[in-house]
Amino acid sequence: MKEWWVQVGLLSVPLLAVYLHIPPPKLSPALLSWRSSGGYFTYKDQNIFYRDSTGAVGSSDIVLLLHGFPTSSYDWYKIWEGLTQRFHRVIALDFVGFGFSDKPRPHRYSIFEQASIVEGLVRHLGLHHQRINLLSHDYGDTVAQELLHRPMLCCYCPKEAVRGRCRFHLSLIAQVYIAPRAISRLHSTSRHRPLSNNRFLFSILQYINQRKKHRDRWVGALMSTSVPLHLIYGPLDPVNPHPEFLQLYKKVLPTSTVSVLDDHISHYPQLEDPTGFLNAYLNFINSF
Repeated sequence: MKEWWVQVGLLSVPLLAVYLHIPPPKLSPALLSWRSSGGYFTYKDQNIFYRDSTGAVGSSDIVLLLHGFPTSSYDWYKIWEGLTQRFHRVIALDFVGFGFSDKPRPHRYSIFEQASIVEGLVRHLGLHHQRINLLSHDYGDTVAQELLHRPMLCCYCPKEAVRGRCRFHLSLIAQVYIAPRAISRLHSTSRHRPLSNNRFLFSILQYINQRKKHRDRWVGALMSTSVPLHLIYGPLDPVNPHPEFLQLYKKVLPTSTVSVLDDHISHYPQLEDPTGFLNAYLNFINSF
């Protein structure tokens, strides 16, 4: 099995195609298998790819996975089976502009739209009155923060949520937007439109400016929420350097719990150390 950094490197190959106008490479057997095991729903005429696996018998718990930039739902493949052994439903999507979802051009890509797409998927699957756990990474962290900010968040929980008994948990992996940091790569495996120009990249990368503009809104959502929060952190993360990031995170969000993985773990802990990552996540979930 290829090392995680090789996988991430291969996923970034389409970035070069933007400048050289090279057709996207053929999908690997692993990605073809990932696509064939998923499906699509429509959000405002956009085809959005998602996977939905039924797992543990006797459990009613659902986990929804939000991927980072510049990759896709495939980021979760190493822990997918492990999650299905704990959760009744394991669900992941490719945000619009990423993975196997549509990549409309021209288009104003925004965190707000991505959050609405997540809500649309929840409604599409008929889960808007179910209890859902959010597990997010990188770009997906900001989408999760927007979902926390919205009054519609209670749609993920039973009616008892309004009386404070909502079992909604949020786990954040790296790049929680406490300070302005970002990486600039992009992955595309769309069945519809290959990458073809720099404007598309520019449109996607506007999320960095959105983070700066709406910092108070999204950090404020984390600071004011009563939803249990947990951070899974790799100390070697170049995007959120240790120990400064962790110190700031604990200062801003003192009620959040934190799992710090081994010293050699970096920005993609779910790929670099799937066993350690999964154990950290399930320990958080099972603490309730």
